Amino acid sequence: MALQKTLSLLLLLLLTLLGLGLVQPSYGQGLMYQRFLRQHVDPHGVGGNDHYCNIMMQRRKMTSHHCKPVNTFIHENIWNIRSICSTNNIPCKNGKRNCHEGVMQVTDCRETGGSRAPNCRYRAMTSTRRVVIACEGDPEVPVHFDR
Repeated sequence: MALQKTLSLLLLLLLTLLGLGLVQPSYGQGLMYQRFLRQHVDPHGVGGNDHYCNIMMQRRKMTSHHCKPVNTFIHENIWNIRSICSTNNIPCKNGKRNCHEGVMQVTDCRETGGSRAPNCRYRAMTSTRRVVIACEGDPEVPVHFDR
């Protein structure tokens, strides 16, 4: 009886964690989600200037071997970003239909050209605009910034 009660409580805890999105159902998707967070999410940043992009691109390890040409940082909390995954599916640039869109505050960082890794130089452009992200998993989480 005590064993059955313990198993029931463990199952309830697991279902609760899955429902809150704190446990990722797939190891591969979990890694893609973590990469998305590292490359694109900065909820506390305000962006807006070239110095921000230069620092963040280096800090987030996108200038180690080569200068990543373009990257977008989303300045919203992760729950707002994840809520995009619950909108209607739209086609991604690669033709898959697991993309979703929403409006977010962002900083686009574009490499200026002529700089070399690891000292890459970027131009910043901050705006509130439509973003498209690919989502996967159950529950769906963002795994790729499409546009």
